[in-house]
Amino acid sequence: MHLSLTDLIGSLAACLTTLSFLPQAWLSFKTRDVSGVSLSMYSVFTLGVALWLAYGLLLGAWPMVIANVITLLLALAILGMKLMYGRTRILPDQADQPDQAGGE
Repeated sequence: MHLSLTDLIGSLAACLTTLSFLPQAWLSFKTRDVSGVSLSMYSVFTLGVALWLAYGLLLGAWPMVIANVITLLLALAILGMKLMYGRTRILPDQADQPDQAGGE
């Protein structure tokens, strides 16, 4: 199989962007801590990845398709975790305590 320079660059870009996403995804899965994840940003990001996937399918650009399928699955998983675990929980014994700044 012979890859053109265009396909090689596209494949490399797809691999690098997908791999760069893995450490954050792994940390979120491992800790279930998504407090630093913006729900609005991740929603827009996930929609953008889905559109890149559709674009890749329409072009028949398989490196783009494969990378965006993987990224979309990871993004959906993190978005789902944000929806499930992202709410701040106040424990009953903390609800009546003043904040650390001295006010109430």
